Amino acid sequence: MNIDMIRAAAERLAGHARRTPLLTSPFLDEIAGRRVLVKPECLQHTGSFKFRGGWSAVSALDEDIRKRGVIAFSSGNHAQGVALAAAKHGAPAVIVMPTDAPQMKIDNTRALGAEIVLYDRPGGESREEAGRHHQEARGLTMIKPYDEPQVIAGQGTTGLEIAAQAAELGVKNGDVLVCCGGGGLTSGIALALEAEAPGLRARPCEPEEFDDATRSLVSGQIEENARKSGGICDAIVTPSPGEITFPIMKRLCGPGIVVSEDEAMQAMALAFSRLKIVVEPGGAVALAAALFHEDKIAGEAVVAVCTGGNVDAELFGEALARFG
Repeated sequence: MNIDMIRAAAERLAGHARRTPLLTSPFLDEIAGRRVLVKPECLQHTGSFKFRGGWSAVSALDEDIRKRGVIAFSSGNHAQGVALAAAKHGAPAVIVMPTDAPQMKIDNTRALGAEIVLYDRPGGESREEAGRHHQEARGLTMIKPYDEPQVIAGQGTTGLEIAAQAAELGVKNGDVLVCCGGGGLTSGIALALEAEAPGLRARPCEPEEFDDATRSLVSGQIEENARKSGGICDAIVTPSPGEITFPIMKRLCGPGIVVSEDEAMQAMALAFSRLKIVVEPGGAVALAAALFHEDKIAGEAVVAVCTGGNVDAELFGEALARFG
């Protein structure tokens, strides 16, 4: 992984991905005690930053390989990103999804033209086993959700945009808070900031009980979560940081920040009321860290990446009812 791959991915994404803005609100600034700049990747195609990585990986394939099709494992956001990228390239896509994934994400992935294979994650079924037959029988190319160089390169384009946008606003130093699962987005942004905005530092943000990246940065080695599923932040629930992503985070990232599910829900409500955007729980974790953990952040400004907005109406309604 290097900055040249991220820049090349940005060229392939030009005209296909949205350049999401940096949003501000004086109300959020008051809560956080500093200037808060929100990068709303919930406005990206398919409702999350995952389209960037999906397009980067699919577009990088040799045409003959791409025509045979791709396969991916995902609880929803990576699924939709790969499905749309494959559809726009005229390639078949098989997506292996857990039965406990939000129904909206399953439905949306299918609507984008992907073939869905469900597996029983709560019951301990292996996703690799569920998808192995399709991959081997049909010669499909695996696109991993985060531990894949071309996926990381695509996610890193978010960091290129942050660097340019922060410079336009006169922000040269500060923390960039990133909702973190396996670390694809966090490591990609960290690499982009190293090259384009060295005064900005990426920091992973995670929900309680799924704080593997935070603990790994403390210990200096890859740590696993005791829980493998559950919780409302499904978009960023992973067993551990990736073999590719963790060394990048270890070298470049600041300490992780862990938030509660209630804080994520409150951040969802505030994002809706103050910024008029819809954010899912896992996508609101970085904003929750910016708003409610100000003592762990230094500087006059902070950037929070709202990574996705694919939330079921019932859960979103609960957030608004409790904290709106």
